[in-house]
Amino acid sequence: MTSLQLLLLIWIANGAPVLAHTLFGPRFAHPVDGGARFLDGRPFFGTAKTVRGVAAAVVLTTLAALSLGLSPGLGALVGSAAVAGDLLTSFIKRRMGLPPSSRARGLDHVPESLLPALVAASRLGLAVADVALVVGMFVVLAVGLSPVLCRIRVRETPY
Repeated sequence: MTSLQLLLLIWIANGAPVLAHTLFGPRFAHPVDGGARFLDGRPFFGTAKTVRGVAAAVVLTTLAALSLGLSPGLGALVGSAAVAGDLLTSFIKRRMGLPPSSRARGLDHVPESLLPALVAASRLGLAVADVALVVGMFVVLAVGLSPVLCRIRVRETPY
């Protein structure tokens, strides 16, 4: 059950910013990088990376952990690590010259699931195989459900 709980927390952490965007539209959508640019002149992160999204991921994952009987600290940690992985992906994609929300298979889903799985593994007593299973399941679900989420207008672009 613990691997499934972790998968659910990671899913919530990654879905929370999309939910916040759907609920609030452009309100509270302050860019995480404040519009700053890296040495290459490109933005640090994509335009969809907002403070609102970070807050939504951490808060909703914390609440979800509580509802699953896990510690709120673990929820906050998983949410924060998922956001860190997503920001890392965005940073790399900007360096590659890819536009915001563009696809980069593997890069789009692995860091945002691997980082939280790694930080939670020891706290949940998960083995390396469990971490690999959680990451693999997340990638399959994210890619598989993406077209459905676009059709019902939860996501704007499929992965």
